[in-house]
Amino acid sequence: MAAIVGSLGTAYVCCCSSSASYSFRSSSLFLTKLTHFYRPSSSSSSSASFRGSFAFVPFRSRRGKFMAHSLAQANLGLTNPTPNEAPQVSFGAKDIDVLEWKGDLLAVGVTEKDVAKDENSKFKNPILNKLDSRLGGLLSEASAEEDFTGKAGQSTVLRFSGIGTKRVSLIGLGKSASNVAAFRSLGETVAVAAKASQASDVAISLASPDEHSSVSKPNIASAIASGTILGIFEDNRYKSESKKSVLKSVEIIGLGSGPEVDKKLKYGQDVSSGIVLGRELVNSPANVLTPGALAAEATKIASAYSDVLSATILNEEQCKELNMGSYLGVAAASANPPHFIHLCYKPPTGPVSTKLGLVGKGLTFDSGGYNIKTGPGCSIEIMKTDMGGSAAVLGAAKAIGQIKPLGVEVHFVIAACENMISGTGMRPGDIITASNGKTIEVNNTDAEGRLTLADALVYTCKQGVDKVIDLATLTGACIVALGPSIAGIFTPSDDLAKEVLAASEASGEKLWRMPLEDSYWESMKSSVADMLNTGGRPGGAITAALFLKQFVDEKVQWMHIDVAGPVFSDKKRTATGFGVATLVEWVLKNAS
Repeated sequence: MAAIVGSLGTAYVCCCSSSASYSFRSSSLFLTKLTHFYRPSSSSSSSASFRGSFAFVPFRSRRGKFMAHSLAQANLGLTNPTPNEAPQVSFGAKDIDVLEWKGDLLAVGVTEKDVAKDENSKFKNPILNKLDSRLGGLLSEASAEEDFTGKAGQSTVLRFSGIGTKRVSLIGLGKSASNVAAFRSLGETVAVAAKASQASDVAISLASPDEHSSVSKPNIASAIASGTILGIFEDNRYKSESKKSVLKSVEIIGLGSGPEVDKKLKYGQDVSSGIVLGRELVNSPANVLTPGALAAEATKIASAYSDVLSATILNEEQCKELNMGSYLGVAAASANPPHFIHLCYKPPTGPVSTKLGLVGKGLTFDSGGYNIKTGPGCSIEIMKTDMGGSAAVLGAAKAIGQIKPLGVEVHFVIAACENMISGTGMRPGDIITASNGKTIEVNNTDAEGRLTLADALVYTCKQGVDKVIDLATLTGACIVALGPSIAGIFTPSDDLAKEVLAASEASGEKLWRMPLEDSYWESMKSSVADMLNTGGRPGGAITAALFLKQFVDEKVQWMHIDVAGPVFSDKKRTATGFGVATLVEWVLKNAS
């Protein structure tokens, strides 16, 4: 994984003498490490793709000066991130007595009911009672002294001798543990405890595993494994010093064993690797993760899973040929050129019955343009996160490349660019034309994400998809409505809403369906163009969704997910990887 997601500071790009668009389906892809950006010269052939001929010619800007590629811009501030080394952790499942296990740390997930005691201050729960008896009552004594009641978020780690494990940890699951989020949190807490105690070998068990059905146990094991990986993860690429985890193996006890559980454990690891990628992308600063660097990351994913993924990157000239005036209007002010990203997943065998589109907003930095973000609460300092939608899409692409579902084709599309300020930039009052011919009066340059998504949605629908979902950090209005932890979904399709909500329940990510009130479109009407790009303050998240609807083919089922709140944790000051797990679940629900 580290080889794929950990080297944003020195990304790899390909150029060709025949075209600036490129496509790969071969594992023998040649990647050339560049410190400056090279584009084909104007005398190059206009062929639409290439399969192996490389030539490097310096690119000149409109003013005739050499323009550094986005990866050269990564040297701004002399910042060269150190790639994260992915911990090599093995996961297994066993049906053994917890007292038989030998290792560094035995972690037991307990509910408030599990820690109830009898009149002799002994645990009523059989597993806890057995542990406590072997330890001479020290476990119940310690839990009483620390007032451990099994509440969610509580944990205690005790060091003992006399049993196979060096340490025993009790981790609270709350009144009951019945959802993915609770078990993923258990895994994350165990990972933190393991790192603090420098544990190499860990076992995780539930105090009451028999309360869960045989059908749900493999999913619980998968959630615990996923949480453990995410708990281990620390984004230390930009720190001069970091403490590495020594965790090597995790065994999950009491939730079954065999091929079905092993398959679910692998699934949890695959999804988590996509979430980690999403986190790293969102955490990367704009002087490192430019549109070109984002495109390079996409091509690396395609080359890593070239048996099922292909990549096509369109440059500015080719976007002009496709009449993407809405997208290019946003990109016009930046010294870093736009990169239009298209990954395509095709199953390794068998026919395709469903074609899906996943579109992510890819603003690697959003200054607001001439409507610049100013004043308290404008959050300009975290506008590197404005590509959170694209991070979820690429994270999902990485996971899907590993899982390789059958019967489904998936198009991952990102219109990557920056929203900056310059004499060449889009101005308030300008009228731009999208690739479906609709005209837009720009009354606010800080409502730029929807302009890039407009052309991305038109492009995706032309790929022949049956269903399309776009994800975007689109509006502050959605955060006001739903808070920082819940994403809003907007769709005219009840069937698609049911599919995605079911996927989110399986993934543990929180979504809430919002209304698409057609009467609100009145505020988006322009006297000189087909539409404005913003309406009034009331219902801002709804009018943004209504805007996007104008660029979706009527025959395609469409959903917009506003992830402005949950992609970044203000409390932890770090990315969450939100959206990846739900997208993967949704793709699998559409697979054969």
